[in-house]
Amino acid sequence: MRPTAENPIAPMLAKAIPAVPEPGSVSGGLSYEPKWDGFRAIVYAEGGGASAGSIGRIEIGSRGSKTLTRYFPELVEAFTRLLPGPCVLDGEIVVPTGRAGHQRLDWEALSQRIHPAASRVTMLAEQTPATFVAFDLLAVGDESYVERPFAERRAALEAFLGEVPAPIRLTRTTSDVDLARRWLVEFEGAGLDGVVAKPLDGVYTPNKRTMLKIKHHRTADVVALGYRIHTSGRGVGSLLVGLYGDDGQLRNVGGVSAFSDARRLELIDELEPLVERDESGSPLTGETDRSRFSASKDVSFVRLRPERVLEVRYDQMEGMRFRHTAQFERWRPDREAASCTFEQLDRPIAYDLADVLT
Repeated sequence: MRPTAENPIAPMLAKAIPAVPEPGSVSGGLSYEPKWDGFRAIVYAEGGGASAGSIGRIEIGSRGSKTLTRYFPELVEAFTRLLPGPCVLDGEIVVPTGRAGHQRLDWEALSQRIHPAASRVTMLAEQTPATFVAFDLLAVGDESYVERPFAERRAALEAFLGEVPAPIRLTRTTSDVDLARRWLVEFEGAGLDGVVAKPLDGVYTPNKRTMLKIKHHRTADVVALGYRIHTSGRGVGSLLVGLYGDDGQLRNVGGVSAFSDARRLELIDELEPLVERDESGSPLTGETDRSRFSASKDVSFVRLRPERVLEVRYDQMEGMRFRHTAQFERWRPDREAASCTFEQLDRPIAYDLADVLT
């Protein structure tokens, strides 16, 4: 059955692996493509009725099938005007920023688009317009492509979008594993997230981790500056960690989570000697900055004296913070807190986003 906005399809997902695999590691071979760091989106372009190829209603569904349509009016207009006919596309919504020759993906600008005020959405659509990067074709007209192998879907996608201009873009692909490994290193400088490998003979599998994703993994020594109580009300849910800047100030750079139930309870006792307290002996608390994604969440945390160092694993930075939640590696009793600075972080070499989209 052809996916529709009323009968949406769940996106096919990817399983994380540590390195770009050889093409022969999967029966039928692999296709490699950049991993975009944006909002996953399924675009439903319905027929307009006036003529065979005209576009009428456009709906943009998120990974969880929530509608993103109202947040990207410039893309709705572009889909209506530029698509060659009714279709269902799988891809990523991204926002490029920066001057010509120095563009990169801007996650913060993208996240600002999720706003309740239509006037602000309209303003941001003009100031920081979004781009849709297509990487799979699920239907053309009334015909579903879901059961076709990826090699066939990709060829059809190239034929369907080959002449369509920006802001609709077609992601590049390669069968050359050495080139894919180069992309993993180079494209991070443009704000991309890694590389995806897709089985060439694989059908589209909604909500299943059939694809393979390879992301950047780095480690850093950071200072524990607080913790949040787990949502169950028992134990440490996440650690807040920081790094020292050039001015000597300790800055929050993100959180560390994914502890087991038993470990969460142990951490309460382990961190007890570091808890900052007021004159009455009550723990001092603070609040992290709220965002549109945490407006209804408890952002309070128990403050710790910045004395204990831990090593964490992270993928990339977004400004002065970890882009995603970091993972605990080990405690570092051999490190002094003051030695944990931003200078230790591995910064990717800048790469122009326009070269990725070529």
